[in-house]
Amino acid sequence: MMSNLEFDLQTPIHQHRSRVLYGDTDAGGVVYYANYLRFCEAGRTEYMRDLVQSYRRLEAEGLILPVVDCRVRYKASARYDDLLLVETSLVEVKKISCRFNYRISNQENRLLALAYTVHAVVDARGKLTPLPADLLRRLLRQVSNS
Repeated sequence: MMSNLEFDLQTPIHQHRSRVLYGDTDAGGVVYYANYLRFCEAGRTEYMRDLVQSYRRLEAEGLILPVVDCRVRYKASARYDDLLLVETSLVEVKKISCRFNYRISNQENRLLALAYTVHAVVDARGKLTPLPADLLRRLLRQVSNS
């Protein structure tokens, strides 16, 4: 179920730390806006690896979860060498899609961005396909923990 608040996190909340690289920034040392989606991807990848199953295993089973919708609300700028905390939660699971929400903050616990990504489930040919029953159950367990 979707909450009323677009960017709410639900338990379990996975935490991933990442250092801002020079290549993530513009000439002023500020993180380029599109790179926040890369930070979300890192958080989502580690969430899946730690709590469900790795993306490598998903792909070996012939599944891909491309982003079909996303939004980032920027609150403050991350800068070169900041240590970021990316908090990720799975907030919705359907037969052929799922949604993750994110909170990105810096080492001073300053909120930098809120985001979400919605993912379709497709097979190796790019055709929409339902989640396998076992994977659907494991994902739904994460959402029902909230």
